[in-house]
Amino acid sequence: MVTVTEKAVGEIKRVISEQNMPEGTVLRIAVAGGGCSGFQYKLGFDESTDTSKDHVHEQHGIKVAVDKKSDLYLDGTTVDFYDGLEKRGFTFDNPNVTKSCGCGSSFSV
Repeated sequence: MVTVTEKAVGEIKRVISEQNMPEGTVLRIAVAGGGCSGFQYKLGFDESTDTSKDHVHEQHGIKVAVDKKSDLYLDGTTVDFYDGLEKRGFTFDNPNVTKSCGCGSSFSV
């Protein structure tokens, strides 16, 4: 299971509100092939889920969907939001990573 921190959920709710997304919008977290280390994280929004293909759970008032293939690589991952002077954005703490690139946007398992 993927855990999304309260701080990350606050930022997600802000984006949903600012972009006037429909009630029931789901945060979709996935892994895609690419990047210099083999895989990349993907965050997006969806209006529906498919229980035969997705693991769906609610955290801090939002629904989070992870497709079953991505779940193999993301199990135990924590998604947080960092807002510092040098950078701002979502961070992934994934215990399955064996190697990541210097920029932190791709990884291998």
